Amino acid sequence: MTAPVFVVDELPDGAGRGFVLDGPEGRHAVSVKRLRVGEDVVLTDGAGRWAEGVVAGVEGKDRLVVDLHGVREEPEEAPRITVVQALPKGDRGELAVETMTEVGVDAIVPWAASRCITQWKGERGLKALGKWRATAREAGKQSRRVRFPSVADAASTRQVASLLAKADFAAVLHESGDRPLAAAELPAGGDIVLVVGPEGGVSPEELAVFEEAGAVAYRLGRTVLRTSTAGTAAAALLLGRTGRWS
Repeated sequence: MTAPVFVVDELPDGAGRGFVLDGPEGRHAVSVKRLRVGEDVVLTDGAGRWAEGVVAGVEGKDRLVVDLHGVREEPEEAPRITVVQALPKGDRGELAVETMTEVGVDAIVPWAASRCITQWKGERGLKALGKWRATAREAGKQSRRVRFPSVADAASTRQVASLLAKADFAAVLHESGDRPLAAAELPAGGDIVLVVGPEGGVSPEELAVFEEAGAVAYRLGRTVLRTSTAGTAAAALLLGRTGRWS
């Protein structure tokens, strides 16, 4: 079993004794994980800096004292994979974020597509975005990542088109696509951006905007996947084909 991961705001430079993990993370380590002296842990800022350590002491119900072996920096993966995820109904958005984080997606962009039943507006939208970001953080810890995916503010169709125009490879999962994603020619580096539409599909108008920005419509397979699982399946395919899973 690999060591559990905990998030800290900042890590010191180099090795050091007596680093204190407290607050919600410390409480989780002590009261939920019930870590004891001598057990291994990993601390990370979620942005690539991380350190292995060993528990040196437990204080109360929410303080863990850790001796760090040294701080390292994990480089960004290449190519970088961003999934533009149309807003699903209910809690399926968090499911999509959770599983995409687990497989290794680097960035997630919520998209308010025209056929989305769910719309993020006002306080409700901010709350939903907060849930997506919290889910990415928790899934990052669970999957033992030290560089968590970023979750952007909700994007409009025009903003998504701008993102696609800058990508080294831009794809839209769409039933009209006559090319299989499994056979697409992928870049060795740079940015891959993949668009996943809502349950009602990407509208013809949106598809036209995306194609004008340089994106190509691809099909994923013979079966029809929910929007909450299509991004994870497509990302796993790309991660395997680019060698990131090798």
